[in-house]
Amino acid sequence: MHAWENEIATLMTKVQQTSPLVHNMTNVVVTNFTANGLYALGALPVMAYAQEEVADMAAIAGALVLNIGTLNGEQIDAMIIAGQSANAHGVPVLLDPVGAGATAFRTQSALRILREVKVSLIRGNAAEMAHLIGEAREIKGVDAGDSAGSHHAELAIRAAQQLNTMVAITGKEDAITDGNNVRIVSGGDALLTKVTGAGCLLTSVLGAFAAVESNLLLAGTAGLAFYGAAAARAAERSTNLGPGSFQIIFLDELANLNPDSLAGYAAVRDGNATSAGGSQ
Repeated sequence: MHAWENEIATLMTKVQQTSPLVHNMTNVVVTNFTANGLYALGALPVMAYAQEEVADMAAIAGALVLNIGTLNGEQIDAMIIAGQSANAHGVPVLLDPVGAGATAFRTQSALRILREVKVSLIRGNAAEMAHLIGEAREIKGVDAGDSAGSHHAELAIRAAQQLNTMVAITGKEDAITDGNNVRIVSGGDALLTKVTGAGCLLTSVLGAFAAVESNLLLAGTAGLAFYGAAAARAAERSTNLGPGSFQIIFLDELANLNPDSLAGYAAVRDGNATSAGGSQ
């Protein structure tokens, strides 16, 4: 057993006891679900977008999450202001490059944020991450195309090294890396793909863990694992009920998480031994 496996479990309690404030500059489609999910987890969500206040809000937050799902030029300007304030105050910044590659504006907006803000962690799917480093892959609207056969761990390492940040690529299995060390996380359920905002909420959940743990590889791994465990538990309880019931039960399962919740529902393995781990 790796020493970090026990540390991952204890971070769940730390989030619940600390109730970190997560500043979300997210998209209009997912705002309510993101807020409810963070509350269920034990964190405190705040949504602030105005250029006049984002610097102040980011400065007092435990983490800042930038999500470009429904972007416009003014919003990107506000994200830059918030991100630079977070940088100045030692607050971790997470980027969700929703739909990067779908349009040039999306891709360039994400790259602008990466140029002007020190991003601590990027969370996206394989297609989004590939487009950020110039490796075109199929993308439909703001959703990735079929990424079967892609090498998440290998792509994540290349992205982390090129973009100089922590990278988490999520899919059937998740890969997270600092460019050298890799963790592969399995869990979750396909029903997550039927709930609008599941990926966006995940990035904000990673923000909650990053707010309480400075080792972002450890924090990100814990966030991915507990999120996957909650989804797997919800899927088990909502068998034959459909995505509507799953969504509600999933929020309940986020609220019920404890250090023992991973057993049988999510697993973490060291991906350093095989860079192809988590490629499906």
